[in-house]
Order: sequence, then structure tokens, then C-alpha cells
Amino acid sequence: MENSKVYDITIVGGGIVGAATAYKIQLKFPDLTVLLIEKENKLADHQTGHNSGVIHSGLYYKPGSAKAKNCVDGRKQIVEFAKKHGIQHDVCGKVVAAVSQDELPFMDKIFENGLANNTEGIEKIDGNQVKDIEPFVKSIGGIWVPCTGIIDFRGTTEKLCELVKAKQSKSTIVLGEEVLDYVHGEKNTEVITPKNKYLTKYMIFCGGLQADRLARKDDVKLKEKVVGFRGDYYDLTDQAKHKVKNLIYPVPNPAFPFLGVHFTRMVNGDIECGPNAVFTFKREGYGKTDFSLKDTADALSYKGTWKLLLNNFGFAYNEYRRAFSKKLFLETLQRMIPSLTMDDIKPGRAGVRAMLLGEDGDTRDDFRIEFKGKSIHVLNAPSPAATACLSIGDSICEMAEKQFNLN
Repeated sequence: MENSKVYDITIVGGGIVGAATAYKIQLKFPDLTVLLIEKENKLADHQTGHNSGVIHSGLYYKPGSAKAKNCVDGRKQIVEFAKKHGIQHDVCGKVVAAVSQDELPFMDKIFENGLANNTEGIEKIDGNQVKDIEPFVKSIGGIWVPCTGIIDFRGTTEKLCELVKAKQSKSTIVLGEEVLDYVHGEKNTEVITPKNKYLTKYMIFCGGLQADRLARKDDVKLKEKVVGFRGDYYDLTDQAKHKVKNLIYPVPNPAFPFLGVHFTRMVNGDIECGPNAVFTFKREGYGKTDFSLKDTADALSYKGTWKLLLNNFGFAYNEYRRAFSKKLFLETLQRMIPSLTMDDIKPGRAGVRAMLLGEDGDTRDDFRIEFKGKSIHVLNAPSPAATACLSIGDSICEMAEKQFNLN
């Protein structure tokens, strides 16, 4: 036992949502001691550190949803946080480019969503105006979204945890320890890792790709399962970087639960193209052939996985083909930038997204946070959770204050 010290709150998961939650709780309750436990040897090593680093605007999300509210509020908060603490970022704007007539009705719909969500500054533009912003894009029109940006989410996560420690010296950030189990006692909960046992009054789980498993240990009645989808990226080579100024997105297909392959200028100046979306045989597997028997059996024994794949068979098949074909990936990129060639792109990194999937094969799209006994569980926090992290942190802090009687 770590000196038999009893922490007020233990947060499981050192991604950006866990870090933002720790920060918000510590900010509001500076006398409380917070323990954050991350199983990897560094923070933000899964979804946070493998996403495209975009500060999302709030354009796509259903008005009134938790995603819409948290994204818009969170975007404003994270930009201010970045300015205050010297985090690399740039509110550079993006274009959503339509390339065919059949995309225009859905483009109109997301524009209306943007207006309803108070996404400031958005405007419809024609193909020539798109070309003024992104000279190599060929389109019939689009949406200009000036409040979208790019940021270093890993650096943000590290700064959030640094500020937790600065606010309360007795709070602790533990890396390289996986939470194997936890046992609720009458007064405290014992948290068990391979190296230590910790005592805590309350727990908050921000487990991302492992969220459902952590919740079931706590007897949360959860019908859904987390299923992982890998997204592969290509990078533009130096000779082609001039073809993308900032961010270029397609009009997303409303039948598919992803935003589509897009172009993103990263804070280090690199240009990423992607991601695609393929079922992964390992929840935390970033290689095309990574495999976990446990994760595969878990996913393929679940009827929701099969319903999703069968309901979207054409999409799934094409995405999987594209994962192993540079030529097919290039053809997708050429829909918006026709002048790209095979020599303009090179394989990049990959990320894995956690999708909370219902038995009916439907992805549970909105954020979902539940309270159970002495715990709070973040069960679903897909994109734009990184953008929205500080707003999500506020929501969790409010829930903790109420349910845990914090003072």
C-alpha cells in the first residue's frame, strides 16, 4: 500500500479527458487530493496522441446534443488555455468542400447545424472561393469555417497534469501502472495495479478504448460494447506540402459514422491525409496486422459488430481495401485535390477510435457519462472529445460535486 494514503478522487486514464477532469476538479477544489493513473509510460498515448490534432468547430453535431454543447464551449476554452499556457496551436480555419451535386443537400444540413450550434463565422462559398482559400482544391462549393484550428493535444494533456500538481502538491500523476482491479469498501476503495495498491474515496474512469471493461468491473449495466476502428494516415511529401494551406474536409457521408478522409496541417508543419476507418483486431493496435485474441473474440462474439459491418458492408469492404492500397487511398484524396500523385504521399501513422456500439449495430454517437455508487464512468467520448475536454471536465466536476458531496 502506498503509505496508506487516502486520495479524495482517483482518475483512471491519462488521456486528455482524464487530464482535463483532474484539472477542473483540482481548480474548483484545491484542497482535495487527486490521483491520476495511466497504464502507459507517458500521457496521451492512445486516442489523444494519435488523432489529427484538430480543434473542431461544432459544425457536424446535432443541435442540443452533448457533443454540440461541449464542443463549442470546449473549443473556446481550449483556445484560451493554449494562449495562456503557450501550447502550440493555430486557429487557421478550414474548408468543407463539395465535389458532386449529390453532396449539396447534406452540406446544407451541416451548415444549418453549424448555425444552430452558434459556430461563429461560418459561411457558404462557391467553388472559386474555395480555390481562393485552398488553390489546389477542385469543388463546386463549400463551407468556410474560420473557428476551426489545430493544436498539440499531447502537449495540452501534459500541461493540464502539470497544473494539477502545481495546484496541489499532494496530488499525484502515476504512469506505467495499469489498473487491474478495484474493490469498493464501506469507506474507501482499494485500487490495485501490478506495482501498488492505492486507497481512494471516489473514482472517475476515463478509460477510452477500455471504458466498457472498466465499467463492467463496477457492475454498470451496459448493453453496448466498445469496438475499435483503426484510422490510417498518409503524409504529404515535401514536394507536395504546398498543395494544402490549412484544413480541407469532404462533405461527410451521412450513412457512415465518420467524417471521411481529410487534409490537416499539423502544428509541426506536416500535412496529414486521412484517416480511413477499418475494424481493428486489437483495441490498441496501430499496425495493420496487429492482433489480440481477447479483443477479436470480444468484438466478433458481439452481434452489434456483425450488424454494423453487414449494414455497412460496401463501406467496410472499400475501407479495408484502401487500408492496403496506396493507389486506392490516393484516388480518394484526388477527389478534392486532383493533382496529387503517388510520389506526393507516403505512409504515415495510425490511430484507433473507440466506438460504443449498440446491439443493433448503431454507434452511440453522443457523449455518455454515468454515475454508479462511488464512481463516475465516461462510457463514450469519441471525437470531438479532445476539443471538448475542458467542457467535459466541467460536466464531470459538476457530477462529482453533486454525487460525491465534494466541498
